[in-house]
Amino acid sequence: MGGDDRASKGFPKGSPFHGAMTFDTTNPYVLARDEGEHHHFLNHLATIKVAPGSTGSMTAIEFVAPRGFGPPVHSHHFEDELLIILEGEVEVHIRDEERIASCGQTAWFPHGVAHTFQVLSNTARFMAVTASRTGHPQFDQMVTELGTPASVPELPEPTEIDPGRVAEVCSAHGIDVLGPPPAPRPETDVMGEHSTS
Repeated sequence: MGGDDRASKGFPKGSPFHGAMTFDTTNPYVLARDEGEHHHFLNHLATIKVAPGSTGSMTAIEFVAPRGFGPPVHSHHFEDELLIILEGEVEVHIRDEERIASCGQTAWFPHGVAHTFQVLSNTARFMAVTASRTGHPQFDQMVTELGTPASVPELPEPTEIDPGRVAEVCSAHGIDVLGPPPAPRPETDVMGEHSTS
């Protein structure tokens, strides 16, 4: 079967299953791997696959991040988060515990629980699915406010990140920044213990 474009084939334009970025969550649709709303976000790529709309409570965003990337330690006031590893390997930090998650594995972060992670492989691709207990999700709004729209799904050139602005925007969207990202692990440690691709 085909690759990235197969999701849109077989569905006429205008069909609710055609891969158009309408994000009308009252109707079904299918998006191919590289379809969605792309943003350069904190030195990695975020592609919004499902936006909540006016009445929805769920968001699905696919991320591609380079080795060493990790968000600051944080917790969500209102949203539960499911992290699904699609490619590569990450080290998940939940409270004081650490665990390796690789392709096909998932991590669950209930609202109010401090968590973060760090990419161990050369790159990693993962899906973050968040669901709001209030019916008013804000994770996608945080991503778009801190990010920059991108026309193609490629990693951005690294730029300096302002931790103060990250914390401010996160706070405005119900996310508490509780600490810095994990310290980068020496590449020799990663190569010695885990896969690098």
